[in-house]
Amino acid sequence: MIEKRSFESLGHADHGWLNARHHFSFANYYDPARMGWGAIRVWNDDEIAANSGFPPHPHADMEIITYVREGAITHQDSMGNKGRTQAGDVQVMSAGTGVRHSEYNLEPETTRIFQIWIEPKRRGGAPSWGAKPFPKGDRSGRFVTLASGFEGDEGALPIRADARVLGATLKAGESLTHSVGEGRHAYLVPATGKITVDDAEFKARDGAAIAGGRTVTITAVEDSEIVLVDAE
Repeated sequence: MIEKRSFESLGHADHGWLNARHHFSFANYYDPARMGWGAIRVWNDDEIAANSGFPPHPHADMEIITYVREGAITHQDSMGNKGRTQAGDVQVMSAGTGVRHSEYNLEPETTRIFQIWIEPKRRGGAPSWGAKPFPKGDRSGRFVTLASGFEGDEGALPIRADARVLGATLKAGESLTHSVGEGRHAYLVPATGKITVDDAEFKARDGAAIAGGRTVTITAVEDSEIVLVDAE
């Protein structure tokens, strides 16, 4: 089963400096049918105005992945980490026993990100943060693992969940497949372009919730950039 969650149907909050769409219930948006997808708890599509952002705030027991689509985000946290992550790159934070962090757009233009939260396989542990560039050319026509909780996924940023965050770029007409194991949950969003997943069409920023026990074929109708999370 593939459930389509169109961009227009997502939760919406416009705070002026932040224009956010929520694939799952978040903050003041509540939909009992969209509380999460397996261990995937949050997928926010955030547009952050220039010279604004999220002031310091706490998290605990959550894996937080930020995929930068346009612009750049500057991170600072209570562990002493500070870093700037730009378009195409990824940062991860394991909140563990607790951490405070801020995320600011210090750029002169709007920054657009996907912020993804995945429930960890175990509570607690020391918090950690990391970031890494992932050139889009390396993802041409194939999925590259951006973040992973599995040993052996070399080059991926580590997270503490039985999950993988994958990225791919497809030219119009190109296809790839992804197998979702029994009992697992995949969620896919095209950051740009238009695709089909099997026979269903998804435009940029639509969501596809894919149940486990099946292999799907993803075909680009237009040049497309794809992010997929495969989790418990």
